[in-house]
Amino acid sequence: MGLLAAFAVQAAVVYKWVDADGVVHFSDQPSPGAEKIFTSSSSAGTVISAPRSSGGSLQASGTSQASGLGYTEFSITSPVSEQTFFGDDVIAVHLSLVPTLKPGQSITWHLNGRQLDYPPDAVAFSLPHLDRGTYALAATITDQSGESQSSNGVSFFVRQPSALSPQHK
Repeated sequence: MGLLAAFAVQAAVVYKWVDADGVVHFSDQPSPGAEKIFTSSSSAGTVISAPRSSGGSLQASGTSQASGLGYTEFSITSPVSEQTFFGDDVIAVHLSLVPTLKPGQSITWHLNGRQLDYPPDAVAFSLPHLDRGTYALAATITDQSGESQSSNGVSFFVRQPSALSPQHK
């Protein structure tokens, strides 16, 4: 069922393994017993292809109807849940909202609980370079009466190349 258009998607394969001391390693080179992880990133304004089905789906539990606000779809479709970005990737953010934002309503975006400074009608924008770490992104729609509804929360990861890596510049 529905796939989102992807115009300039770059995919990467990363290998993850845990050594005898319990240290987790990531590499672009395979290692015995390593788990192969597929990642993807997109350039600004590009939405990543992803299925709308079970587990890790774009329609998570909080995305169906936004009760009093009357939205049939209200979910963050990019980045996808648990997506990993590398280095200086620009992270495209997109909110699927059906019907479109109504007069008198505004969208507030939060990254790790901190409000982002974007226009109150922004359903798509790009996050420039983020430091290494785990990030939680959510959107809330509020109307003039103060009634609000929050989207599904999406967690994603930003990784930086190791200074010890032979590929590090």
